[in-house]
Amino acid sequence: MRLVFLLLLCCVSALHAQTFAELVERWESHQPPGHNDAWGIWTNLAEYHEKEFLTTFIADLDRISPQQLDPADRINHRLLRFIADDRLFRLSFADHHFSLDSEGGFLAGIVYTIYGRRVTTDDQLAGYHELLRRLPRFLRWQEILLRQGAAAGRQSPQLIVDNCVKQIDRLLELPAYETMFMAVVAGNEDYTAKTLPLVQDSVYAAYRNIRTYLAGEYRATAPEAIGISEIKDGKRYYEQRVRYYTTYDATPQEVFDTGRREVARIRAEMEAIITGLNFEGSFADFLNFLRTDPQFYASSPEELLKEAAWITKRMEAKLPAYFNHLPRMPLAVEPVPAALAPNYTGGRYSPGSYAGHRAGEFWVNTYDLPSRPLYVLPALALHEGAPGHHTQMMLAAELEGQPDFRAGLYLSAFGEGWGLYAEYLGREAGIYRTPYEEFGRLTYEMWRACRLVVDPGMHYFGWDRDRAVAFLRENTALSLHEVNTEIDRYIGWPAQAVSYKMGELRIRALRARAEKKLGDRFDIRAFHDLVLSNGAVTLDLLEEMVDAYIKKAKKQGGNAGAGKR
Repeated sequence: MRLVFLLLLCCVSALHAQTFAELVERWESHQPPGHNDAWGIWTNLAEYHEKEFLTTFIADLDRISPQQLDPADRINHRLLRFIADDRLFRLSFADHHFSLDSEGGFLAGIVYTIYGRRVTTDDQLAGYHELLRRLPRFLRWQEILLRQGAAAGRQSPQLIVDNCVKQIDRLLELPAYETMFMAVVAGNEDYTAKTLPLVQDSVYAAYRNIRTYLAGEYRATAPEAIGISEIKDGKRYYEQRVRYYTTYDATPQEVFDTGRREVARIRAEMEAIITGLNFEGSFADFLNFLRTDPQFYASSPEELLKEAAWITKRMEAKLPAYFNHLPRMPLAVEPVPAALAPNYTGGRYSPGSYAGHRAGEFWVNTYDLPSRPLYVLPALALHEGAPGHHTQMMLAAELEGQPDFRAGLYLSAFGEGWGLYAEYLGREAGIYRTPYEEFGRLTYEMWRACRLVVDPGMHYFGWDRDRAVAFLRENTALSLHEVNTEIDRYIGWPAQAVSYKMGELRIRALRARAEKKLGDRFDIRAFHDLVLSNGAVTLDLLEEMVDAYIKKAKKQGGNAGAGKR
């Protein structure tokens, strides 16, 4: 009888595993709205069918018990549910009806689509021309979505609209032949001659039309208030975005209170450095000294890029002491594209591609050099490059045996939490060579802690922009240009900014737990391998992984390792 029961149990488990595999296949074979359009345009009917698909899919997913799946599929099940839930919420809330942000929203999406593209054959030229011909339709579609959002009481605030209009103006002020659209065919006179009229007549006209709508009718009804809570059901939207970006059941109040505590702790460490430097003056005076003294700023874009590259190479030499597994993909240092730079952050990581034979790139913003202090560059380089986003994302790209939906999956609390943890790790590795660079690390940490205060402050607790700017300006050594661009970024991207510090705090807490429970048996390389062993995961899943690792290590009387890659 016991044998029959075990056989039945095995059959049930196999059935569930097969059913889950079929669901994964269904998810991966599903074509989302706009999949057959070069610019991702979709119809109202396609949107309706997508909601139906997601609702049914989630119900089917919930019929499968994760406990009856193998460990890898339990992770896949949890992540698939998390992704599907968020997609359904956003589609139902229709946040694509207010998709502008401080970097341009769908306007920035055009830059990402065009930038770096190269045409070298007649077939490629034909495809590129078709892309350009359909661009006006894409911009008209975006206007329709914005109109629907305005009618429903959900619009981007006037400040974000103004930033987007300025971005369009910077494009239209250029002669067409100097734009990114023409850079695609640069070097070929025939291709240039055939492309220029298309850009001048069709593309520029479409930009002028969307500018007229944004600067006029749309802005006239857009809210002056900057917080997302000012739109219809905005508080509910922000609560969900906090849960999504922290990947666990955090609340805006919890985030805000955590930020207040972290700001106080970091401020004390910053004050200690100022005291150690025998600086005569207040905290504000010291920040002004950092913002204005020429010794802290590069004199040319090339100098800034070279310093970033040197920091990157110094850290790469330290990596074997902290990791058993490192990515094969090389890391380059490049400037932020000129079309994005004015409203862009100080730097960002552009992922490499094994399939596309493209190296990972640490983008450094060389626009407005007096706003790019050298003392924060080590923290920025570690966060965006190695051992931060480049190490984490390229190791994830090398994982084998994962379903396709995990490829390229980016969960901000995990990815940005790891990036901020990488800044902290640089302290152990000896990357910060002067008190000023250590202060720069702390000001970056303070920057992320301040986000926990100003983001819910603006979007949930009614802070205005001036109050948020003042809080960030008074507590960090960020340049005033960066303070303003950062605050505008948070306004246009509710809750994303809280993921960094909330993620880093959880990763450091899990490391402290492992160190305490394993004592002398704790191996920093094995811990880091473990954290990065499954690609992007929710913080709840990461905690379960670390607890299982500790339990296994203690049972074995040694380090359990991170498993096969």
